[in-house]
Amino acid sequence: MACHKEIWQNIGEGFVQEYYCRFDNTNRMELGNLYSPEACLTWEGSPYQGREAIANKLASLPFKTIKHIITEQDFQPTIDGCILIMVFGQLKVDDDPPMAFHQVFMLKGQNCEWACTNDVFRLGIHNIPV
Repeated sequence: MACHKEIWQNIGEGFVQEYYCRFDNTNRMELGNLYSPEACLTWEGSPYQGREAIANKLASLPFKTIKHIITEQDFQPTIDGCILIMVFGQLKVDDDPPMAFHQVFMLKGQNCEWACTNDVFRLGIHNIPV
């Protein structure tokens, strides 16, 4: 029996695949096209608002190469017709060892397409005093 997925799961999976493919393989300024004009990003606790500010932040990250490896991704429809996405995985930048990361996206249908309205990113680094 084939596994049936809800439409919001398919949309979420497609977004995640496109986002990390663009992030890893293209000029990161192009990621701005996946965000709504008024989107919000919180990157390691620092807020950015608007497509241009988000694209500039992502393009200015200080590494030459990056590869994301997705461990798990979860999707939920919201009561107002959006899609909530949570991604957990590892990323490898330049010659550094792999690091865990968590990222949450909110997608909203706008002008007959889906756009990211909210994005929260954190590395899975623990600074626990000994």
